[in-house]
Amino acid sequence: MLLEQIINGITLGSIYAIVALGFTLVFGVLGIINMAHGEIFMIGAFIGVLITSVLGLPLWIAFIAAIGVTVILGYMLERIALRPLRGKQGVSHLAPLISTIGVSILLENLSHHIFGAGNHPFRHSFAQIQFQVGSITVYLVQILIFVISITLMVVLSYWLSKTKAGKALRATAENLETASLLGVNTKRTITTTVIIASALGGIAGILVGMAFNSVNPQMGLSMGLKGLAIIILGGMGNVKGAMAGGLLLGLAETMIVAYGDSGYRDAVAFITIIFILLLRPQGIFGKNTAEAGR
Repeated sequence: MLLEQIINGITLGSIYAIVALGFTLVFGVLGIINMAHGEIFMIGAFIGVLITSVLGLPLWIAFIAAIGVTVILGYMLERIALRPLRGKQGVSHLAPLISTIGVSILLENLSHHIFGAGNHPFRHSFAQIQFQVGSITVYLVQILIFVISITLMVVLSYWLSKTKAGKALRATAENLETASLLGVNTKRTITTTVIIASALGGIAGILVGMAFNSVNPQMGLSMGLKGLAIIILGGMGNVKGAMAGGLLLGLAETMIVAYGDSGYRDAVAFITIIFILLLRPQGIFGKNTAEAGR
């Protein structure tokens, strides 16, 4: 039924939007693509598996543990792989990108070594809870994912626009040197940004595990590529664009699987993105980004 597919698409798109928000924050402040973000997302999903399926602990503990581990990973990523390269003479502008690729390969290989290459089930008590509204079936997991995603988006938007730390982040994203001259602690702001982006990745990892009941070490690459596509579609560095792009991609993939050939799921979705970018090369919210400076 069409309405059920729309609900499925919104659920998937909500997860994509959270992943894309992590990419967007780092790109907006540092101007680089964090290729390790997909693998940090994958680590968050595995932490959820360990807490819920292996240790049998409640889901809320899995969220706290995943956020804690991914925050540490984000801090180490910034301090070890990004900060030493920033502002250093003779360092190529591609060096941070290559550095994050190295971290992504390290995390994926580490996951292979610890967990193996196969799929791991994400067992939790919500999987079978469902509601019947007329002829439509809605799962509690879908409602939970949607509520968490919307809450994160609203909180992040409020934090960026209303709080002192959020304004410091926006100032740093606008011009690093000027923000520093105005008294913004840019080092702390950049570290905070990478940490928040990583925590969002960890939360998204848990949500994907809940939605698909399957976690594996290869999932980070696929999700990372989709996150990149979404931020290009929505407009580079634009928070609203990341949200809209994620929902669009989620709906497009779900409709293709439901009414087309699931084998072309990724291909048709990306062709749709290419078509939109041909009409609007700056992305859906690209013009707003240029005018408002994020």
